[in-house]
Amino acid sequence: MLDETPAAQLESVLGRLNDALERGDAKAAAALFQADSYWRDLVAFTWNLKTMEGPDAILAMLESQLAAQKPRNLRLDPAETPTSSGNVTEGWIEFETATGRGYGQIRLRDGLIWTLLTTLSELKGFEEPKGTRRPMGAEHGHDPKRRTWKEKREAEAAELGYSTQPYVLVIGGGQGGIGLGARLRQLGVPTIIIDRHERPGDQWRKRYKSLCLHDPVWYDHLPYIPFPDNWPVFAPKDKIGDWLEMYTKVMELNYWSSTTAKKAEWDEAAKEWVVTVDRNGEDVVLRPKQLVLATGMSGKANVPTIPGQDVFKGEQQHSSQHPGPDAYKGKKVVVIGSNNSAHDICAALWEGGADVTMLQRSSTHIVRSDSLMEIGLGALYSEQAVANGVTTRKADLIFASLPYRIMHEWQIPLYEQMKERDAEFYRKLEERGFMLDWGADGSGLFMKYLRRGSGYYIDVGACDLVIDGSIKLVSGHGIDHLSETGVVLDDGTELPADLIVYATGYGSMNGWAADLISQEVADKVGKVWGLGSDTPKDPGPWEGEQRNMWKPTQVEALWFHGGNLHQSRHYSQYLSLQLKARMEGLPTPVYGLQDVHHKS
Repeated sequence: MLDETPAAQLESVLGRLNDALERGDAKAAAALFQADSYWRDLVAFTWNLKTMEGPDAILAMLESQLAAQKPRNLRLDPAETPTSSGNVTEGWIEFETATGRGYGQIRLRDGLIWTLLTTLSELKGFEEPKGTRRPMGAEHGHDPKRRTWKEKREAEAAELGYSTQPYVLVIGGGQGGIGLGARLRQLGVPTIIIDRHERPGDQWRKRYKSLCLHDPVWYDHLPYIPFPDNWPVFAPKDKIGDWLEMYTKVMELNYWSSTTAKKAEWDEAAKEWVVTVDRNGEDVVLRPKQLVLATGMSGKANVPTIPGQDVFKGEQQHSSQHPGPDAYKGKKVVVIGSNNSAHDICAALWEGGADVTMLQRSSTHIVRSDSLMEIGLGALYSEQAVANGVTTRKADLIFASLPYRIMHEWQIPLYEQMKERDAEFYRKLEERGFMLDWGADGSGLFMKYLRRGSGYYIDVGACDLVIDGSIKLVSGHGIDHLSETGVVLDDGTELPADLIVYATGYGSMNGWAADLISQEVADKVGKVWGLGSDTPKDPGPWEGEQRNMWKPTQVEALWFHGGNLHQSRHYSQYLSLQLKARMEGLPTPVYGLQDVHHKS
């Protein structure tokens, strides 16, 4: 068999797998997997985001789900050519279940399945109105009662939330909430997105003026409408804000700006949420069946409690509240933190004429932007990748096909290359006293992000200011207290300050649930984000997927959505399909609902 073409090898295994699945023979199907195999399923089989590790876990899932899901027609995608490298053969697959159509990726090793990705693409009978199913728009003929597209849209916007209720309420109107709202609209799910800001995109416009995307444009497209070919590689914040505002308009989203959620509670009898919101100063009560918190993976500001905060006579602000450098020319500023926001804010303050000190209390992973683009992202998200036929969808699926359990093994060699390529840069940073790390196992930025969502900086220039001393650096010291005039360190040294910026990151997203619903509900959900890797800030046990993100939680009809632009785009598809299925009353037997091990 190993002398056969890659297509023949895959067709042979897929044929046997399809036969076993159609017969409902879980044991025969599980026997086709390697001892160290991984099956990652995004909704198609489990109605969950779930990775099964090893044949025993795969067998248990199939025994639970086969009867309801009825998978069939598992086959190679005829539009894609399978490939082989060494003893690994891989290809793209299509399949069906009782309720949907799916797509995925398979890797064979020595003739058995090593990794399998299955994703739900669409629900049968509820396909998106696109391509040959797109709406006509204009209604030809004659009808004295005819309403134009605009009139229908205006009536919908006026009625939803008042005379009719949304099926889904999305709290948070940044890129995550907007992208999910767009997918839900295409699926015909009545949805309202609320946000406290005056305009869509203000979440970006109102941040410090040097803020920009540190991820390149190919990584950051929104669903349905990719950025144009002349869009900058690293989009400035105001440009992103304008794009988000445009997106909400052309995608016809029911977006309530200047609206704050005040209180939410679950009505068990009616099986719906009762959510009181303040819309432009008026209380409105909404009764959605599903509630999505899209307040951002980095949304709940973490402000440390330090003795003397009530004594300090200058300004104090979290990085999320920092307006930019304009008011601080000639002022002394201490920025507590050394990750992305800290570096960006320090650089902008220095450019604005401030005397700025970065206080680094723990080590930070640094990677240079150009090295990350070329070595870390180039194969999937770059102009060259597009030229090679790697579409955004294909790149997302390739990345999704790598099991979290062994993803670090792919990442470590990439960061070793970066370390070697930029050795002089790192030497200079360490000579200045900057505390560097490469993650708990040398796997770098992506694993740090997936495990803890913090602890890194993608260098777009601020490190040069640290190296040459333009940004003063104090590292390795804790804070004892604040005095009237500055920050007093644990060795008694005082850093004079007119402004203290807490670039101290963000807490778990279930903190929003505590504020909006109750601490009891937040505790029932548990910690949001992280893999359970048992590395710093990501306590075990092993979860195998992001905790509580884009999937059912222990609290009925409560969901969490967010992450970076790539994750928001990719996983909004699977969250929208889960919500649509529930609205239509389709069976959604969830397999492997996550246990709660940590409350925050």
